[in-house]
Amino acid sequence: MTTIAAPSGDLPVSSEPSYLSAGYTLGSWLGTSDHKRIAILYAISVTLFFFLGGIAVTIVRVELFTPEADVVTADTYNRLFTLHGVIMVWFFMIPSIPNIFGNFLLPLMIGAPDVAFPRLNLMSWYLNIGGASLTIYALIAGGVDTGWTFYTPFSTMFSNTHVLATAAGVFLAGFSSIATGVNFIATTHMLRAPGMTWFRLPLFVWAIYATSIVMVLATPVLAITLILIVAERWLGLPIFDPSRGGDPVLFQHLFWFYSHPAVYIMVLPAMGVVSEVITCFARRRVFGYTFMVYAMIGIAGIGFFVWGHHMFVAGMSPYAGLIFSFLSFVVAVPSAIKVFNWTATLYRGQISFDAPMLYALGFLGLFTIGGLTGLFLASIPVDVHVTDTYFVVAHFHYIMVGGTVSAFFAALHFWWPKITGRLYPETWARFAAILMFFGFNFTFFPQFIVGYLGMPRRYHVYPPEFQVYNVLSSAGAVILAAAYLMPLGYLAWSLVWGRRAGRNPWDATGLEWQTASPPPRENFPRTPHVDVGPYDYHPEGMSPAPYQPRHRGQGDQA
Repeated sequence: MTTIAAPSGDLPVSSEPSYLSAGYTLGSWLGTSDHKRIAILYAISVTLFFFLGGIAVTIVRVELFTPEADVVTADTYNRLFTLHGVIMVWFFMIPSIPNIFGNFLLPLMIGAPDVAFPRLNLMSWYLNIGGASLTIYALIAGGVDTGWTFYTPFSTMFSNTHVLATAAGVFLAGFSSIATGVNFIATTHMLRAPGMTWFRLPLFVWAIYATSIVMVLATPVLAITLILIVAERWLGLPIFDPSRGGDPVLFQHLFWFYSHPAVYIMVLPAMGVVSEVITCFARRRVFGYTFMVYAMIGIAGIGFFVWGHHMFVAGMSPYAGLIFSFLSFVVAVPSAIKVFNWTATLYRGQISFDAPMLYALGFLGLFTIGGLTGLFLASIPVDVHVTDTYFVVAHFHYIMVGGTVSAFFAALHFWWPKITGRLYPETWARFAAILMFFGFNFTFFPQFIVGYLGMPRRYHVYPPEFQVYNVLSSAGAVILAAAYLMPLGYLAWSLVWGRRAGRNPWDATGLEWQTASPPPRENFPRTPHVDVGPYDYHPEGMSPAPYQPRHRGQGDQA
């Protein structure tokens, strides 16, 4: 067995060809059971969906540039923001980090040759693509105007758009999520390398594990809810129709029982990414590793009990409202612990501001703003004032887009050398990270103000006094769009002209850095043995080592 005893471990690597060289035909990719290739398949499909959703919101922001309706009709506007929400939430935000980086990295990080059920893993991707195809068909055939929340009775009784096809698409994507979650849980339990105890797991693995539990437990509720929509809309069963004894508020309970934990399906993997990046680029052990683990489990657990704060104005009893308000404040505690521990990890670290670190610091800032404004929404009097305004839009974009997308790009840049074997142009990457941070704040911070002043969401015509804030948001969106497009250019360039990365260009710890870049089909030539913790950057009780340049260039090639 190979012993992984030091971060830089000069271990022999496999002479086998990389996973990228194991077949070049379309069939070799579409029929693969290699977790790394499936991760690439997800990366391609998720990127396409990201830009599809981005095109829709671009038209929305152009429409909102002026107070009048001078670009699209009200019906088209409804279809556009629904398209944006459905694609971004179900086919980008939820699968992005778990299905791309979880798939690629989980077996590598625990010393396994693959996931526990490789064929189920490939089936998950096909289910995701099947769901996306149904949804895109619905959108091309005329679209859907219910918003991504499918609120009843509008979705079941009044909307004349393609609700059933869209719901069926999301239903299939949910099965993909469940299969992926089961696979990741089984992999973590069954395939850890010898010596890889639970408290030697990297925090990214803990994050994927906690996320998988949420996926498996919460997603069936969404599936049932979508079936009930079909039952009422198609079969005419009186489930949500109040005139026949149904209850439309029941839909909101069921929907948010899944959809609030779904926020943590997006955020927990992002937290795992940020933990890996910050500790590497600060050259310090993670401060309070055990607390970080319990905080993630705490977020995943408490996240199931806070759905009611989405419904303070839906007719909930005052006592239920108070309980959900209290629980919503409680769930902020483990999140605050994580922010505190990341900050403490940075304290007295040997920090280097490479692109992954800039994206991770961007996550820290945006997630903190999003989290603090979430406390306003947990407070019932404030929530009543800002419900269904742009304040809510700004809050969830800071968490779900600012936080998660920043972490996504941090992960993309951090593990790009491992995935492709190539380095990217660092200057361009740093510039894109900074541009993204400013573009994001320029876009969404004015929405806190305009929402607090009373501008409702989902309106395409608004009073002229709100125009200045919408012009700022639309201008910021242009900057943000440029920042999102830039990595597409320089990362594609690096695939052809980028320098060879070597197996560990960041001098990072962790098993994934002990194999070749890109890794061979079986990941490791022999099963590794682990006898140290995951962040052994410096001896216990000692300060981190001075900064050393990490781009080793040709001399570090495997």
